[in-house]
Amino acid sequence: MTYLNVYTDSDSPETLRSTEDPAEIAAALKEIGVVLRHWDVHDVPAGAGQDEILEAYRDEVARVVAEEGYTFVDVAQLHPDDSADWAERAAAARQKFLNEHTHDDDEVRFFVSGSGIFYLHVDGKVHAVLCEPGDLLSVPANTTHWFDMGTNPDFTAIRFFHDDDGWVGAFTGNPVSSRIPDFDTIVAGRR
Repeated sequence: MTYLNVYTDSDSPETLRSTEDPAEIAAALKEIGVVLRHWDVHDVPAGAGQDEILEAYRDEVARVVAEEGYTFVDVAQLHPDDSADWAERAAAARQKFLNEHTHDDDEVRFFVSGSGIFYLHVDGKVHAVLCEPGDLLSVPANTTHWFDMGTNPDFTAIRFFHDDDGWVGAFTGNPVSSRIPDFDTIVAGRR
């Protein structure tokens, strides 16, 4: 289930809101121009490749492409494995997205499996949105944000772009992401 924490962006962040209520989450995100929708989760076999995943969600993807004019759709996935370099690959992938940045394009992700947190830094607050299977999050272009997949990443997400270059981030240099609870801390606090 989707989960939202809202923090101040101060040197000692305070929690302003924590909720799993879908209507409350949608309303809070709408205030900052972010849309959260939910799709039914389809049965996609573990280890499925991009083509198989996109085929499973063909109708939903086509609808979003038609509504929003996206020209490039792909699948990002990272799952634990037994390879000797797993920990190193996982840490490198996580680090790439942990610093605050913006994009000239929308950031739109649908979680097929697993989870990750999008941190949206808007108007002196940080909205930490834990996305899980079935969540489609649409973050408008130029919204300052970062993403945390945790220390043991395990997710598959469909990504939508207006530009065939895909993910291109402009990093802000703001250290706010180092002050806000990370994925592992937030997930552990829900238990």
